[in-house]
Amino acid sequence: MNRPARLVTAALTASAALLLTACGSGGDDSTSDKIEGVGTGDGRTSASPSASASQGGVKRPEITLSKDFQADFESWTNSDPKLQAILNDGREELRSKYAAIIEADPASDAVAFYNSETTQATARKWIKQFTDDDDSIIGKVRVFDPQVHISDTGSGVLFYCVDERQASTKNRKTKKIVNTPDEPESLIQYRLRLDRTSQGVWQTTSLTTVPGACN
Repeated sequence: MNRPARLVTAALTASAALLLTACGSGGDDSTSDKIEGVGTGDGRTSASPSASASQGGVKRPEITLSKDFQADFESWTNSDPKLQAILNDGREELRSKYAAIIEADPASDAVAFYNSETTQATARKWIKQFTDDDDSIIGKVRVFDPQVHISDTGSGVLFYCVDERQASTKNRKTKKIVNTPDEPESLIQYRLRLDRTSQGVWQTTSLTTVPGACN
């Protein structure tokens, strides 16, 4: 049975979507501090994030994506430095998982760096689905409409959308390519809670994904 670009939850049901939804931790929807305006980003500006980050004196892992896969982060800026820090670490958390799939490395140090033990275990399980089938990812995803705030408890809350319709999986041995379906479920909303570590890193502690929520 073909399992295309498992970027969406359909991957967990052995069906055909892309990479993203399958990496949600599920269960704990504690990130759902409602953020008004999710799904209304203008998408006019595009940021090309650096492969490495050194913010606040913290040495962050270098994350490099292959030339065959591109993640475009649109309007990924905020005038508040604290909120921008959450955006930065939320972006690198997603990029670390893409890089781990491309490198066939479920034990990626970068994934561990940006995730708590709970979300780390789920992320590794998701990545392993690709490596077990000897699949990588190609094409591009559009990451847009970030909505971010700090909750009353001090946690960061980040919602964003991912359009996977131009991404595919590619088998390393057979070179077979499976495209992501061009359907509403291939636009996925990510809902993250992030907590700041003693080192100053906004680490993802809860993540859920909702296919079709960004249409």
